[in-house]
Amino acid sequence: MTFKFDKGISVDTNYYRVSDIKYLTAEAFIITLPKSRFSFKAGQHISLSIKGDYQSREYSIYSGENEETFQILVKEVEGGYFSPKLKNLKEGDLVEVHGPFGRFGLDEKAKDSHKHVFIASGTGISPFHSIIKSNPGLNYEVIHGVRYQIEGYEHKSYDPEKYTLCTSRDSKGNFNGRLTEYLKLADFEKNTIFYLCGNSNMIFDAMEILKGKGFGRESIKVEVYF
Repeated sequence: MTFKFDKGISVDTNYYRVSDIKYLTAEAFIITLPKSRFSFKAGQHISLSIKGDYQSREYSIYSGENEETFQILVKEVEGGYFSPKLKNLKEGDLVEVHGPFGRFGLDEKAKDSHKHVFIASGTGISPFHSIIKSNPGLNYEVIHGVRYQIEGYEHKSYDPEKYTLCTSRDSKGNFNGRLTEYLKLADFEKNTIFYLCGNSNMIFDAMEILKGKGFGRESIKVEVYF
């Protein structure tokens, strides 16, 4: 199946034209794409490639389910092959999208009965941004671990009373230290479901800490980035 663009270009319907690129830091940026024929559940991810390039990468969807566009949050990997190419995209460039994929997302059965604690490192905040945007009134808490305060991407979009930024290399966050150090000191309600997203070391350490606090695997949902 093909889709006709106004300029007369005919491409497969998996292709989308970049609507906007918003730079959050020197390395991190948000790519916005039209949502006209794309549907997803908050927490899912896509496979993204650039037209004419043979490689692809997976990214969690950053925007809410009901927004007019859909977005992904990307951090450029120094010396990487793919993310620098994404950073150089311009409005109107074509990207190929497959998906959405995955079952990571809000526990709908416990949506109103439990507190939902989202624990993320770096760009692992993406699916949680989507979930929160898609569920107004949700009883949630975000714990975001980064190196520097500037990496707390769009942190003002969260309720400040429900958001804790842990910064390991400066003292400008809400907590000066690693996310896992904060977890060791934190107290959580018994009726809490935890969602972990980010690098594998953080996730494994966080799971052990939560286990020590009495929370079993049934109370923890995981999405490993790398």
